[in-house]
Amino acid sequence: MTEKTSVLVVGGGPVGLALAGDLGWRGVRCTMIERGDGSISQPKMDMVGIRSMEFCRRWGIVPWVEAAGYNRDYPQDCAWVTDLNGYEFGRELFPAPSQEKCPPQSPQKRERCPQNFFDPVLQRFAKSTPKVALQFNSELVDFTDTGRGVIARVRHVQTGEISQIDADYLVGCDGGASQVRHSLGIEMEGDAVLTYTTNVIFRCDGLEKLHNKVPAYRYIFIGPEGTWATLVAINGRDQWRFSLIGDDERRTLTQDEARAAIIRAVGKPFEFEILSMLPWVRRQLVAKSYGRGRVFIAGDAAHLTSPTGGFGMNTGLLDIVNLSWKLAGVLQGWGGPQLLASYEIEQRPVAVRNVGEASENLRRMLSPRVLKPNPAVFDQNSPDVEAERKEYGARYTEMMRREWFSIGIHLGYVYEGSPVVVPDGTPKPAEEVSTYTPTARPGSRAPHVWLSEGKSIIDLFGKSFVLLRFGANPPVAQGIVDAARQAGLPFEVVDVLDEKAAALYERRLVLVRPDGQVAWRADAAPADAAGLIDQVRGAGSAALAASTQA
Repeated sequence: MTEKTSVLVVGGGPVGLALAGDLGWRGVRCTMIERGDGSISQPKMDMVGIRSMEFCRRWGIVPWVEAAGYNRDYPQDCAWVTDLNGYEFGRELFPAPSQEKCPPQSPQKRERCPQNFFDPVLQRFAKSTPKVALQFNSELVDFTDTGRGVIARVRHVQTGEISQIDADYLVGCDGGASQVRHSLGIEMEGDAVLTYTTNVIFRCDGLEKLHNKVPAYRYIFIGPEGTWATLVAINGRDQWRFSLIGDDERRTLTQDEARAAIIRAVGKPFEFEILSMLPWVRRQLVAKSYGRGRVFIAGDAAHLTSPTGGFGMNTGLLDIVNLSWKLAGVLQGWGGPQLLASYEIEQRPVAVRNVGEASENLRRMLSPRVLKPNPAVFDQNSPDVEAERKEYGARYTEMMRREWFSIGIHLGYVYEGSPVVVPDGTPKPAEEVSTYTPTARPGSRAPHVWLSEGKSIIDLFGKSFVLLRFGANPPVAQGIVDAARQAGLPFEVVDVLDEKAAALYERRLVLVRPDGQVAWRADAAPADAAGLIDQVRGAGSAALAASTQA
């Protein structure tokens, strides 16, 4: 049996599902294979970041995410305690998802949607187009890049039957142990072991009634030995993820040990049901390359990060949105020979930054292991150290704030030095974490501004290149339009009269790519419009020179 498809996606987690869905949304035929059955017993992520929610807005699935199953009226506070019936050192207050407002820089906000809820949403999205075939219980045996395509052998897990899939391109979204990455011989660099950790999903109805703390989404537990565990609401009702944070020594946690640790965290014996246990390793790794030939990697296959900050899956969605339109461009005939090469050049530095920031968040969270507080603060018979407890809690609260407020990581990434971005000579903006200053400088995310009630300027971007012309008498840009049509680009021209938008974008002509990043801007059309179009689509000498330098 031989199946033919344009793109074979290996791996059916959120990154693989999103890639399949985005490709189908762009009219590209693809097949996704996943060795599991699609069910999630251990949700590894629980926060869909603000940029990822902008992608969901683009795909029209925001209502699906909001209705996926998480209790959106449950508070999102983060608190650090000795145990749930002990002392609270401090907390960061956050409204429930249903009450949280969008920041001024985006029409969306982050959303609590753990993987057991988010994956079904993405499956539904991928299935919404006939261009996508999802094959669960199907595992990759091997593949061969012939130079003109990729031949993959696939085994059906339940029957053992082997079939063949012929694809133009293959993308490995198959996780940290990626078979695709290993088959390509791509090494990773960084720290292979930050901590050995065990996650325990347990069910307890009414856990909030068993302790005296204000309900929170996340609790961090600090004892005399330092930070030792966390507890996170998985559905905002009766399911919780308890993470026992080890060190760099591998050990296997028994169920009895897990129960004892959970009871210690709550501070009293209680009845609960363990649903699943998963030992795992926090890593700080980025692949040295994001692909070879007609085969690429994305998501955890390309970068592994501590979950502190919630950057992992969200960086993976940046990967696939970047790669998807480029695959579409090449398959549809308008993408030049350097277009796909720009994927690694643009995305790998983003992963390096995000993985590094997550590791620093982990270091801050675990700092009580190094800077241990006075043991007396854990002694309930030492009320005279209450002032010291408060001072310690205030310091920890301030230190952790960088992790909770990270809009600059999610929206402020820049594709500096990209061969398919035309620089305008302005300096690269300073990197921000807790804040984000919108800019339309080439390589940046095209910034949000409301054009009318419920209509953001970013709603214009997604399926085509968009040339924005600002002002009542915008510059003539027919040469750019003609060059785009000649090259076969999906292309639109939108005139924007909004003065606030014009001030934010700073130039009268701004070209935005299908992924929503600014490719070029100026106050007048260039003399060589064909050269501009060739560069942003990965063709021509300018793109080749930039790609070689990168």
